[in-house]
Amino acid sequence: MEIKLNRSTVPFSLEHSLDCGQLFRWEKLGDWWYGVVADRVIKIKQSNERLLFHFFPEIPNQGFIENYLRLDDNLPSIISEIGKDEHIRRAIKLFFGLRLSRQEPWECLISYICATYKSIPAIKKMINNISQRFGKKLTFDGYDFYTFPKPTELAQISPKDLRSCGLGFRAERVLETAKIVDSGELVLEYLERLDYHEAKRELLVLPGVGQKVADCVLLFSLEKLEAFPIDVWMKRVATKLYASHFDSSFVKRVSSKGSITPKEYATIGSFGREYFGRYAGYAQEYLFHLLRTQQEH
Repeated sequence: MEIKLNRSTVPFSLEHSLDCGQLFRWEKLGDWWYGVVADRVIKIKQSNERLLFHFFPEIPNQGFIENYLRLDDNLPSIISEIGKDEHIRRAIKLFFGLRLSRQEPWECLISYICATYKSIPAIKKMINNISQRFGKKLTFDGYDFYTFPKPTELAQISPKDLRSCGLGFRAERVLETAKIVDSGELVLEYLERLDYHEAKRELLVLPGVGQKVADCVLLFSLEKLEAFPIDVWMKRVATKLYASHFDSSFVKRVSSKGSITPKEYATIGSFGREYFGRYAGYAQEYLFHLLRTQQEH
């Protein structure tokens, strides 16, 4: 199956979108990217203005790919709105075609609870360990893949078994959250109907969900494109690239320490939403990827 893209109206880069740090279940094997999404393996590659893809088990569903990769977002318009200064314009130019994804809320939530104080390779390892241990095996193209366990499956696992996946202190938080979601006490999909602040308040009640985890889940799986997650990279973005937008005492204080307080987080997040507007989350991802890749090279 394939999707034909018109780069002038639907700019898209598969490489940048899958490898920008928002997703943890994709791997490039040869010329193809493989990922597990919604209990299926997806094999996909981009050839100029063509997206070639296969599902396993097969479902002839072009719309699923278009939805997952947010090909319906008007990226030229979004870029026009967020491209307010030289820093974000540089990131847009370097990673042109990067799009956010529409992740499944449950897996996204657990992935970002696991992400606390961890690097991207470590997060990928934890998620793969959980899936391999408690998910369903799918063999495709000679490779083994594993689905992510449902809330009802994770809720029945012992803390010891979950810690064996490398989660450490996160194991209890994941289990408690699984029990809450499994019981129906919180319906993640319902949060899409709420506004950003209401949805965030609901998420912050969950064990292991702080400001950053909540913002990531809202941005990547619950349609809150104004969410502006702050981690160590975005703290550097704020204090180095956008320092003039804050009091000098704030910049000095935040720059001198590793973690930030909830109030400091709120200050930077409010700046992001007010400065970049309704698509602040897109600006966040471009800037995050810019600083992360600069540091790596």
